[in-house]
Amino acid sequence: MAGLYLHIPFCASRCIYCGFYSTTGLNLQEDYVRAVLQELDYRTDKGNGLFPCSRQRSGGTLTENERFSTIYFGGGTPSSLGTPQLDSLVNGIRERIDMSCVEEWTMECNPDDITPELAEWIGRSPINRISMGAQTFSDERLRWLCRRHTSRQVEEAVSLLRKNGIDNISIDLMFGFPSETLEEWEEDIDAAVALRPEHISAYSLMYEEDTPLFRMLEQGKVTEVDEELSRKMYETLVRRLKESGYIHYEISNFCLPSRQSRHNSSYWNQVSYLGLGAAAHSYNGRRRWWNVSDVKGYLRLIHDEVPAENGIGGECEDIDSTTRYNDIITTALRTSSGISLNSLTDGQREYLLLQSERHLKNGTLAMDDGRLHLTESGIFISDDIMSDLIFIEE
Repeated sequence: MAGLYLHIPFCASRCIYCGFYSTTGLNLQEDYVRAVLQELDYRTDKGNGLFPCSRQRSGGTLTENERFSTIYFGGGTPSSLGTPQLDSLVNGIRERIDMSCVEEWTMECNPDDITPELAEWIGRSPINRISMGAQTFSDERLRWLCRRHTSRQVEEAVSLLRKNGIDNISIDLMFGFPSETLEEWEEDIDAAVALRPEHISAYSLMYEEDTPLFRMLEQGKVTEVDEELSRKMYETLVRRLKESGYIHYEISNFCLPSRQSRHNSSYWNQVSYLGLGAAAHSYNGRRRWWNVSDVKGYLRLIHDEVPAENGIGGECEDIDSTTRYNDIITTALRTSSGISLNSLTDGQREYLLLQSERHLKNGTLAMDDGRLHLTESGIFISDDIMSDLIFIEE
């Protein structure tokens, strides 16, 4: 099975921390939806062999690896699209791919976009999972981040979605704000758990280059939270969510039983995925490619019917054995199940076990049933461990 990702880069306004490609040019939305569906045609009916996944294909029945099991609308802010554009996008996808294997269809939303009308549309659409950026339940910190919603709107959005039959909701949280205390972070955790979402993702506030937040840091207007407090916040997160019945299945992700993100799990487990739209990335096990990070450039190239063997105006990378091994180290090791030694060649397995010896002895890595995984203490130094395990050609 494979995953289908559509990047919807439109935002009504930009948050100070966001490093993802986005644009506030909302007047381009209708043209963009048409272009994304046209790219899906390129990847399917026009047959370059990368993802031959259309409903009908000359030569017989689709194989399992050519079907999509998950679809994900990410951004940007997919919920910034109007329902006519969303209808066009959803119906266009259903017309073009085999839907029989799609188990999870996620759309990212901003809480303030969840009106009664949009919630009703979601409820009758094939979308069955919502990922919502709450970030914090402090209205003061939300204003500082330049978020458009309030803490109350998060609660209202969850209630509206529940009323319309959505029983798979994920909430994003952030911690490590300048001057944030451990007690304030605990209040955010409590507020999130009170809503009982099926999934919670939590990330330390990051200072990405070329963002307003990074410039504020450079200018001395803000100070990063100290490392010891950040660790205590993470430890508190893990403990409180486990006590509330959530499973810690990936470094930054927690879920109620059987409610892990199937789409995101494909990234961590080297499952093929097709990305459509400006700045979208794709991977098929043999090659990785990505589209140009510019909406107008993307629209122009699609209009000119540029061949899509690689990224639309972007680049590609062939995946050799070393790259694949390093990909496994930096993705699968993030998960609670870790790395299956059976997924490696004999040489890779030998190298991995040699490099792991020190971490196995000091208890930051463990081996269970042929799988190498981080221990709870290893999570806190996961970047250092991964650095030790990757292979660098000399």
